[in-house]
Amino acid sequence: MGIKIESSKEALSKKITTGQATIGVIGLGYVGLPLALEIVKKGYQVIGIDKNNEKIAKLKNGKSYIADISNAIIGEALKEEKFETTTDFSKLVCVDVIIICVPTPTAADGTPNISYIEDAAEAIVQYMSADTLIILESTTYPGTTEEVVQPILEKGDYVIGQDIFLTYSPERVDPGNINFTVSNTPKVVGGVTEACLEISKLFYETIVNTNVYTVSNPKVAEMEKLLENTFRQINIALVNELSKICYKMNVDVWEVIEAASTKPYGFMPFTPGPGVGGHCIPIDPKYLLWAGQQHGITASLIETADKINESMPSFVVERLENYLIAQKNEHKAGKIVVIGVTYKPNINDFRESPALHVIQELMEKQYVVMVVDPYIETFSVNYCDINTVPLSKQLIQEADAVLILTNHTAIDYAMVDQNAALIFDTRSTHFLFSNKNYYKL
Repeated sequence: MGIKIESSKEALSKKITTGQATIGVIGLGYVGLPLALEIVKKGYQVIGIDKNNEKIAKLKNGKSYIADISNAIIGEALKEEKFETTTDFSKLVCVDVIIICVPTPTAADGTPNISYIEDAAEAIVQYMSADTLIILESTTYPGTTEEVVQPILEKGDYVIGQDIFLTYSPERVDPGNINFTVSNTPKVVGGVTEACLEISKLFYETIVNTNVYTVSNPKVAEMEKLLENTFRQINIALVNELSKICYKMNVDVWEVIEAASTKPYGFMPFTPGPGVGGHCIPIDPKYLLWAGQQHGITASLIETADKINESMPSFVVERLENYLIAQKNEHKAGKIVVIGVTYKPNINDFRESPALHVIQELMEKQYVVMVVDPYIETFSVNYCDINTVPLSKQLIQEADAVLILTNHTAIDYAMVDQNAALIFDTRSTHFLFSNKNYYKL
């Protein structure tokens, strides 16, 4: 009787089910770092790889650069000796599962830039061995996994689905969300082959404490991620446009939304704001727009939503100036205290934040702009470095207006309410303002 040789799938499955697999995470940003630390919690050995030397140095010293993740969490992972961080891609020779969590920006003309994915795949094929599962989590256009990543990996003379396994599983990280994290947010997986699907589902079932939903192929998984964020982009654009109409008609848009929310079916509330920010909502729909164009489809709804959301910073500045003129009976640039530069509350991420555009417009109109943000020390607007300032009674009293662009919970709104000459709140901050010159978007 011959000796049965264990297949790659069986060997890797055994490592996963017994917790003996070593996991590599490429890209330790807002997606990769929380994922890596969650995998550590599940008992796996994790090697985190990032090209950014500064990030790696901070992690090695137990320091976090993401608001959602405390130094204590990183310190605990290091103490257990389960979490190694490095810039050295040759460490991939030691891993059994590789997860790609690199950025996927767009070029100036809106076309996808997947160079980070390509670079990661080239590094993987250089160092990986058989019996390895590769998962792409970076948001991208449908076809990337099979048309870009797969050919690169196949240069290593491995057969996908037999020697190595390739899957797409979109990240679902929502910075600042304390209710839904990596562990309790359902995962979607689409494998290149049935074996790829089965083994990736097996892996994620050891990581998340909720459902792992399988789809027929990576394209479906890639497309559903774009649907998630395009859905949000379009609905945000809808309420932003509604806010403009309501302003002209002297109707409280927030009261309208609250009233509509009483309907138990057929309505989902979204709220207006100064625009959209972060790496997802302003970027991901452009991937879908581009993908449609490659197939002769003009996604006019996405284009229109983009234009509406991009128009909101100017609308905010226009509204603020109208309130100032009404109060002072003159058009004179003054001092504006801006509260919040991050794109959402209680995080330290200001990528694509609409606050940057608002601040730039105010500065171009010769306003003196002072920015308060407890999560940010310095940022740049139009190549000009700006330092945030601490919130104080004197600061508020000396300002002509306070403009709330991000509703951080750490702000003393009671003090602002009592001392501001004028407050323009673009976020309908959950505080009962009594200031007679308080206005909502």
